[in-house]
Amino acid sequence: MEINFERDMKIDEQSLDVEWLKQTELAHLYNQHYAQCYKDLQIAQEEVKTIRSSLIRKANKFPEIHCLKPKPTAGDIEAYYRTHPKYKRLKTKVIDLEYEKNMAELGKNEINYTRKAALEQLVTLLGQSYFAGPRAPRNLTKERKKAEKERQQRNLTRIGKKMSKIKKRRK
Repeated sequence: MEINFERDMKIDEQSLDVEWLKQTELAHLYNQHYAQCYKDLQIAQEEVKTIRSSLIRKANKFPEIHCLKPKPTAGDIEAYYRTHPKYKRLKTKVIDLEYEKNMAELGKNEINYTRKAALEQLVTLLGQSYFAGPRAPRNLTKERKKAEKERQQRNLTRIGKKMSKIKKRRK
């Protein structure tokens, strides 16, 4: 099963039983994804430490070649390894993996807590016959789509107002 956060967060309110059956599988999938991202990050952090140690050793062994001084200071050695292309490449990789790990953690938490709580509340409402009444029940899917469309329209209106303010300032 592939991770698609936007798809996975949506709840089909017409089939809560199926959504509950999917919940544990989704939670497991997102927990696994987070664990893998965390593992990849730790491996990359160790690679950075190893490269840094190797470059420091090189700088100490051949100071005139790498630091351009016979007796480099700690700052000179740090400058050498921090500007080394391999170190910079691995450091960028670590930053990217930290971002991925943070996003995976957010997704995991949303699936495990927010989605689960929403399902619990919908089931509670169903148990209280909230969706049944003397009048015809609302189509929640249609209502949700209508609310999303209204929210998008409000966002477009706000963006339009901001753009007109920017144009006025430039004149």
